[in-house]
Amino acid sequence: MSGQPIQERTSDLLIVGGGLGGVAAALAALQLGRTVVLTEETDWLGGQLTAQAVPPDEHPWIEATGCTASYRLLRAKIREYYRRNYPLNRRALGALHLNPGLGTVSPLCHEPRVALAVIEELLAPYRSSRQVDLLLCHRPVAVELDGDFLRAVTLQDERGGQVVCRAAYVLDATELGDLLELAKVEHVVGAENQAQTGELHALAGDADPLDQQAVTWCFAVDHLEGEEQRIERPAQYAFWRDYQASFWPGRQLGWLDVNPITLAPRHLALFAGSTASAEVADFWQYRRIFCRKQYADGRYPSDITLVNWPQIDYWLGPLVGVTAEQKAQNLEACRQLSLSFLYWMQTEAPRHDGGYGYPGLRLRHDVVGTRDGLAKAVYVREARRIQAEFTVLEEHVGVEQRRQAGLDRAERFVDSVGVGSYRIDLHPSTALRTYVDISSFPFQIPLGALLPQRVENLLPACKNLGVTHITNGCYRLHPVEWTLGEAAGAVAAQALILGLTPRQIRNTPARLAEFQRLLSEELGFVLAWPEYAVGIPR
Repeated sequence: MSGQPIQERTSDLLIVGGGLGGVAAALAALQLGRTVVLTEETDWLGGQLTAQAVPPDEHPWIEATGCTASYRLLRAKIREYYRRNYPLNRRALGALHLNPGLGTVSPLCHEPRVALAVIEELLAPYRSSRQVDLLLCHRPVAVELDGDFLRAVTLQDERGGQVVCRAAYVLDATELGDLLELAKVEHVVGAENQAQTGELHALAGDADPLDQQAVTWCFAVDHLEGEEQRIERPAQYAFWRDYQASFWPGRQLGWLDVNPITLAPRHLALFAGSTASAEVADFWQYRRIFCRKQYADGRYPSDITLVNWPQIDYWLGPLVGVTAEQKAQNLEACRQLSLSFLYWMQTEAPRHDGGYGYPGLRLRHDVVGTRDGLAKAVYVREARRIQAEFTVLEEHVGVEQRRQAGLDRAERFVDSVGVGSYRIDLHPSTALRTYVDISSFPFQIPLGALLPQRVENLLPACKNLGVTHITNGCYRLHPVEWTLGEAAGAVAAQALILGLTPRQIRNTPARLAEFQRLLSEELGFVLAWPEYAVGIPR
């Protein structure tokens, strides 16, 4: 400790974690007149969209439906930011659905700091009035419990001080579900087995808490042909250059990987064809976040692409359920893998036009806001998950298991608080298992999945809701995290207004209907998919 006095904050809601779910939760509560303390471990709000540097993964109907009004506003403001501040050419400026990077992963690929600017703009009116108090670079270290209620959370400032925050409702929007562990909230870690969940693709043998999806330390690069931009050889480069997992068709540092759905080996290089601008699929275009062709010729020397590819998925150890020392070692190994892949691309990678190495690949530390050039935080796909009043299983959303039961759409949830659509997409795991990537139907988010079985005033607002290892695979992406976070913030605010608990709202039909009307009519939620989408698998 630094000897600094312990500060205190009091608010209606305390939201620990400033990722997409945390930001959305704050905006909902603020719009409904509540006071909020919003905390974040890094110095950037936005989580996977910004600090983790992952362009949005979205469903094919996103421009028309399938998200909340505030998420739609976020997307519109990102596009408007480019139109207002960047020298776009006439064609790009006139695009109805501008995709700044023209990346193929999403209709909206953009630089992380642009999303950060938009998030700060959305919060700005509430910060001026102090309706929201923002604590960056703070992480939770202790909690105060009173039976089934969480009364306070102690946060550690990276500069040495501490803040004790008291609130009527606490939302865990941390990337790993940290409050669940600190508050001893009943939760699940890792992979369940079929005996526990009845899921078709759950483990056939024993459940494994240490079987968790790979994490990834993303980074951004541009390419200056003919220049020398090589980084220093990473300390673990020799290991990663030679490493090959038993389930992988080649060495991890290489262009050979697998199709996530069929598991067939595939070859996808950095650039396709004879030029770096070929209009066919390659890694460069996949998560490209800045495309120079959308500006006057010569205005920018290169595109910028975001590296979040199979080659840098780290699966040799989990982040949850291990000691602090083991977690730190796994994070460092994950960093070394990303740097090693960059160094391999710069020095040894077979080129699309012959020869080896792309020394002109330049690490863009300015794009991700760090000194070392890697994103501010590791990209997390799986967290601790609450034991919920209702748990979403594969039987509720998975196409194969639903069709085995003679059903051709996802389960209808009477307590829906939003919708989402994404494949059940599980990356290779720390149990050294390969992809599980299977179809799901467009689904709803049940309020019961946001309610812990016991604790009354703590709600999940990130990847820590009531899902399984399997269904986490489709509930973990950007628009779903935003929606469930916004729903958690709204139900906490509504509970305060009515003098009820969220559990009472869910389990009282009239109150549930009233809350759902608030979501749809005041906050612009979509609670059910239109009929044209419900039976179309992802």
